[in-house]
Amino acid sequence: MNPDRHRIARDGLSATIQARGGELVSLRDAAGREWLWQAGPEWRRHAPWLFPIVGKLAGDTLRHEGREYRMGQHGFARDRRFTWLSQDADRCRLRLSDDAESRALYPFAFILELDFSLAGGWLVAKATVANPGRVTLPFAFGAHPAFAWPLPGAGAKESHRLVFAEAEPGPARRLEAGLLAGEEALPMRGDTLPLSPALFEKDALVLPGLLSQELRYVSEAKPEIEMRWQGYPDLGLWSKPEGAGFLCIEPWCGFASPAGWDGEFAEKPGIALLQPGESRDFTWSVRPKG
Repeated sequence: MNPDRHRIARDGLSATIQARGGELVSLRDAAGREWLWQAGPEWRRHAPWLFPIVGKLAGDTLRHEGREYRMGQHGFARDRRFTWLSQDADRCRLRLSDDAESRALYPFAFILELDFSLAGGWLVAKATVANPGRVTLPFAFGAHPAFAWPLPGAGAKESHRLVFAEAEPGPARRLEAGLLAGEEALPMRGDTLPLSPALFEKDALVLPGLLSQELRYVSEAKPEIEMRWQGYPDLGLWSKPEGAGFLCIEPWCGFASPAGWDGEFAEKPGIALLQPGESRDFTWSVRPKG
């Protein structure tokens, strides 16, 4: 086993996953075109996992039973080294479990397993959060894949759009100092959200309680990405308006603390709760085309 990275390939699609953060770092088609953002200077990540929080907590502080724990934006999983469980030609699996380092930040037992596989031109990224402990496990969980924008071989950024499976009435939420702030209308045209850098001038768009579980990220040219997800009720959309060449399409279970909220972590809006012995699956899948 390569302790740092593993490449899987099948049906003309290949993906590379690294142990640090259990992160997908490349997604290439048979022509060698790269569909994933390559961690340029504007943002040094590719597709991190967000655990045990999504977004920020007020004061970067997790409150539990009268104690305070330091918890930075999006949690710690994205910076921890996962253990390889298997490395096969078209599939790999990794695991992260609690230890003394994690419990100093997050006083709960947990197991986070990742399963990446390729089949039929799709990359499937499945995550399972399990509670091996004796008390309820409160957590949020999210995916944060950044895709090329423009898509490979496509035209200008403004020629791209997201086409949702359902018409999404919104409203969307914005962030203020990293916390969930006011509502605003989505600039939707039926089931379609036109894309432009100006859409992200006020930071990310947060779509809680999304109706759709799939979308198409398309351009006026031929290239497109199909994306599906299960287990994630929310969605984040983000890019940097200063010309960064990526669009993050982020299935989430949970979101940043609402502005003005600073209570017990287990009571935070959007938090998920797992009882001892329970587990919960989260899956997102992508298929590049054209």
